[in-house]
Amino acid sequence: MLAFSLAASPTRAQSLVSGFMAGKGQGSVVISGTTEQYKNVFLVPEKVNGVPIFEEVRVSSLNLYGTYGITDKLDVILSVPYIRSEGKADPRIFTSPNYTNSRQGFQDFSGILKYKLYSRELGSSILDVLGVAGVSTPISNYETSQGLEYIIAIGNRATKYTAAGVAHLKTASGVFLTGQAGYSLRENPVPNAFVGEAKVGYAGPKTYVEAYASFQKSDGGTDILQPGFDGLFTATKVDYVRVGVSIFRPIAKGVGVVLGANTYVAGRNLGQSTGFSAGISYNL
Repeated sequence: MLAFSLAASPTRAQSLVSGFMAGKGQGSVVISGTTEQYKNVFLVPEKVNGVPIFEEVRVSSLNLYGTYGITDKLDVILSVPYIRSEGKADPRIFTSPNYTNSRQGFQDFSGILKYKLYSRELGSSILDVLGVAGVSTPISNYETSQGLEYIIAIGNRATKYTAAGVAHLKTASGVFLTGQAGYSLRENPVPNAFVGEAKVGYAGPKTYVEAYASFQKSDGGTDILQPGFDGLFTATKVDYVRVGVSIFRPIAKGVGVVLGANTYVAGRNLGQSTGFSAGISYNL
């Protein structure tokens, strides 16, 4: 995803955590590409048309994701994205040495542990309750300077610690419902945040499809160009509601294709981006 102030990680179409467990000794590796763009920005008190300086912003990324079952009740999840962020501004702006039209590099490494705390049969369905703990930290010295050029930064260079609870209901037909909620501690000056996601989908032998809605609510922070804002974009309050869909189809033994799309329907200090992704999955 691309946040106008990037308080949340860009290019991530959804959370890294699902309600399904990999199983001991099993897992998968996914290599995916994502592209997003936006022209409108959710500011306070209203949405504005046109991104300051850059008019339009496009972000592309390549992401390596892996999950592995250490035991039947404990999974480890890892993710590393490489991101390129580019503006579409009047070329005359970049005659100044203070501005550049693009930035790229490795962003943040994420490591997550997921543990099945509880499982119960409800008729022909199964309810699982999971606990999740994760950390995300920068793996390159990418630029996060103050000022409007921060709009095309690839991240906020803040380590984040997140804990969440997940409830996952699986039916005998393959239909499932998943809800998760948690809290994310971020290094100063990036505000901490409440995070959550709800999913509904179908997991069958040949098709996996889901629709989801995710949200973030910052716990503090400032608003861009409002009283209290001193030009430090990393300290801004970033709220959002994002919806999306994804689908997985196997194409050979152990190999499948993953497709996805998402868009922001509400936000605060955030670019109204729409993104599309495609990837290849290999089951271990």
